[in-house]
Amino acid sequence: MLDSLYAGSLADAQARLELLPTVELEQQAAVAVPALNALEFLAPADHIKVLAEVKRASPSKGDLAEIADPAALAVTYAANGASAISVLTEGRKFKGSLEDLRAVRASVAVPILRKDFIANEYQILEARAAGADIVLLIVAGLDQETLVRLKSFTEALGMTAFIETHDRDEALRAIDTGARLIGVNARNLSTFETDINLFGSLRDLFPADVITVAESAVRNVDDVRHYRAAGADVVLVGEALVTNDAASLLRSFTAI
Repeated sequence: MLDSLYAGSLADAQARLELLPTVELEQQAAVAVPALNALEFLAPADHIKVLAEVKRASPSKGDLAEIADPAALAVTYAANGASAISVLTEGRKFKGSLEDLRAVRASVAVPILRKDFIANEYQILEARAAGADIVLLIVAGLDQETLVRLKSFTEALGMTAFIETHDRDEALRAIDTGARLIGVNARNLSTFETDINLFGSLRDLFPADVITVAESAVRNVDDVRHYRAAGADVVLVGEALVTNDAASLLRSFTAI
């Protein structure tokens, strides 16, 4: 599934490249409003922080929510305590787009994460041109040389690289890049099952200056409390927010 998602995202990026050459995209990225410092917004605090996700669908659950107006949802997120907003831009399985990201960027003043299957510099330039402040890089989908190169490219554009891991070996690879924002995704990419205890089993690996993000398996307040007790600085939440009353759920999460 992961290979398929990367192949699809790269094919779609290639199609966009044929319409918008790299040199023109570089010009757009150069004149975009400078990226916000996501590390400041997500820095550890006396309560857990929430990276709230605009998510219409997923490969494991199918359609989740229509989200006709991603900007309005983002405003709700920001108004109710979200420290940053994740926008899925993958179109085939998650039904997102760069247009969603642009709309969200125009509507809120918190950092925006481009969440997609990023494997080349063109996709990172797209993120910056569209107003992203953070770019997701998934260790499982990239060899170490590519991971380091794309992280450096992301940072050269003023953005923050968010490195996603799924096991101990991936966590160590993420640490080796010097990343300051690292996530542990509880979802097994082969079976799609989740293990809410995975984060806690890896937390002690991360240096003190790393902001840790617990991803997936967040359904309610108890799950957020579980992650907070395990040492998470941030939780990334999508499905629970788009399928419930996002405002009240966010307020309850950020009180933890």
